[in-house]
Amino acid sequence: MQIVWIERLSLVKHPLPASPYSPGQEAEEENNPSSLGAFAGGVPRRGEGVLIPVSNPTTFILQNTTLLPVPLVPEIHLHLAHEAVPLWQKTEEELGEIGLPPPFWAFAWAGGQALARYVLDNPETVKNKHILDLASGSGLVGIAAMIAGAESVLAADIDRFATAAIELNFLANGFPLSRHSREGGNPAKPKAQKRGARLRGHDEWRVTQVNLLDCVPPQIDIILVGDLFYEKFTAERVFAWLTTAKSQGTHILIGDPGRSYLPKDQLIKLSEYNVPVTRDLEDADIKRTAVWSLA
Repeated sequence: MQIVWIERLSLVKHPLPASPYSPGQEAEEENNPSSLGAFAGGVPRRGEGVLIPVSNPTTFILQNTTLLPVPLVPEIHLHLAHEAVPLWQKTEEELGEIGLPPPFWAFAWAGGQALARYVLDNPETVKNKHILDLASGSGLVGIAAMIAGAESVLAADIDRFATAAIELNFLANGFPLSRHSREGGNPAKPKAQKRGARLRGHDEWRVTQVNLLDCVPPQIDIILVGDLFYEKFTAERVFAWLTTAKSQGTHILIGDPGRSYLPKDQLIKLSEYNVPVTRDLEDADIKRTAVWSLA
């Protein structure tokens, strides 16, 4: 079967699908019913041919991914899609028919891998600091920050499947989500502004579906951004938002493998890595990927 939607993710051959941060789209509230509407289908359960409703993101993820080490960051394991599971084989059209947005959360993208590696190799960067993992996807970068000793991590992604994957991936790496840790409303008010507050036990990480680009940047120590400069509108909006955050005193770190809309002339390169990637996604086996800070 031709992997149509994966080919569209390739930055070499095809444009990316519409960004989840495109105009007119809003984040779902944590307790709202599924925006996917009534269940109209499913995907085969691995090895059984049974349909799994996509109305249950957690079940869907567990049945259509495999817990694997991240190539550049093998100390972290994520629920990932690969050739052996049906999610990899689904075309974009088929995913749309069952109500599933392109599963960016199911892959360890080069920018996120490099940024996670940088954080783990330079733990002083995040230790005892309050961190925002913007457009978190799988949660990889946020998990790295927790392992490196961050005081707290807020993982933000507007895709409800991504937030489910984030919860599963944090749990798989020893960071369970407490019942107090799901954010509703604007996470910048008031929780993200309590810079000196130490959260209890495993409450030190949280997840939100709020589109933070619609909010004033939170007063937080560091914002981590992995591979978010792949589409023009998104890149411009994200960079303007990050510039505002920097003016408020927040340190910005970006992992990027040379996407077209990364404003390199306004950044400072901190490190580079050769990141193993999936050829179907990147049209390469290795992507030279840099970590940047705002100049």
